[in-house]
Amino acid sequence: MGERDPTLMAGVPELVVLRLLAEREMYGYEIARTLKVVSRETLSLGEGVLYPALHAMEARGLLRPRPRQVEGRTRIYYQLTARGRRRLARLTANWQRMSAGVARILGTSGHD
Repeated sequence: MGERDPTLMAGVPELVVLRLLAEREMYGYEIARTLKVVSRETLSLGEGVLYPALHAMEARGLLRPRPRQVEGRTRIYYQLTARGRRRLARLTANWQRMSAGVARILGTSGHD
């Protein structure tokens, strides 16, 4: 895997977690594994980033936790709230606008 730049990751965990949870509810490890697979290992979130992000999004009303017993263990599944869906829409629009601008700059060969 390539070099990681933390400044490029600002805001990305919230965006990608909300996007994954827009598809279906998941528990923490499942979110981390799905993110890695879907991004073809370009993105990964360690426990030290993922769980604080989940708890912060829950505290802001973006996610709703739901404990579920699975094979004798309790897993906390997260699902998006209506507020989380609105936040995802705003973050997605901002990301698309910004990434399009960066792509235009990177695609230029010079500044006349």
